[in-house]
Amino acid sequence: MPAFDRLAALRADGYRPHPLHDAGRMWPETNCYVDLWIEVLHALGLPVEAMLGFTVTQDFEGDQFTFFKVPLEDLETLYGIRATELAVFEPVEQHVATQIARGRLCLVEVDSYFLPDTQGVSYRIEHGKTTVAITALDQDAKRLRYFHNAGFFELEGEDFDGVFQRGAHARPLPFLPYTEFAKLPEMAPDASLAGNPREIAWKLLAGHLARRPKDNPFATYASGFAAEIEALAERPFEAFHKYAFNTLRQAGANFELAASHLDWLAEDGSLAAEAEAARAISECCKTLQFQLARALARKRFAGLGEALTPAATAWDTLMAGLEEKLPARLRMLAA
Repeated sequence: MPAFDRLAALRADGYRPHPLHDAGRMWPETNCYVDLWIEVLHALGLPVEAMLGFTVTQDFEGDQFTFFKVPLEDLETLYGIRATELAVFEPVEQHVATQIARGRLCLVEVDSYFLPDTQGVSYRIEHGKTTVAITALDQDAKRLRYFHNAGFFELEGEDFDGVFQRGAHARPLPFLPYTEFAKLPEMAPDASLAGNPREIAWKLLAGHLARRPKDNPFATYASGFAAEIEALAERPFEAFHKYAFNTLRQAGANFELAASHLDWLAEDGSLAAEAEAARAISECCKTLQFQLARALARKRFAGLGEALTPAATAWDTLMAGLEEKLPARLRMLAA
């Protein structure tokens, strides 16, 4: 079956997410972009963990941790998927319908206010930008099937109009939504992999490790953490959620994925210590997020800065271990 046909045949009822989105993980969801690629690759029967080597490049960017995204060149190298920007000059749904008819997956920025899968979080509560991957669209019936966050969903009716800002929800747009489209390989997914995916992933990880931050991002974050929290304490508590999402959640989710990547990459357990260090970072971020919420509620901040020390120590352990072990593995692959 052609790759896109597998996606087009999906139905929301009975869809089972990838184990990386299991409710038992520290961060069952990461960010909308990486989450949807996890599920797209899962639905295609491809090894999802292979793409996660990029996680070692995450940095603290001065006011947030990197919003981590899988590099498009990695998708092509590993899976033969070519993704690029889709120019939008007509109504978005027309472009999406055209690309779907050509067997292409469309990734579109939409307003989460109209996504029923965000019930209780933002659906009909709060407007926000998020990305969905659309597999099926019926303009006449106003129905849509799509990947978003940790699953696969359907919407219809007024939500369809809201997502595409038409009908009663039409309004002038200052900017058109950013849209990508992915050209999937025509051959069966398992045959699209050019060689052993683990060998490819080892090489990709080495390239990403060479691009890792020069300075320990958690040490950098810790140096200004107390001042940031004092400023955050003066704002409404709702500001905490956006702050936490872009700092502790991004870092924690990123390094939990890094741990899963290393577990998958080294079947012999040779990277077990490094995977454990990545999980320690993730756990530290999770714990500190809860501590921070309590501290803001009580207006007590003593000792919070030191709470980042385990993450900084674990980051050094992770990077030193990878720097030591990767060259030998690459020599083995080249032999």
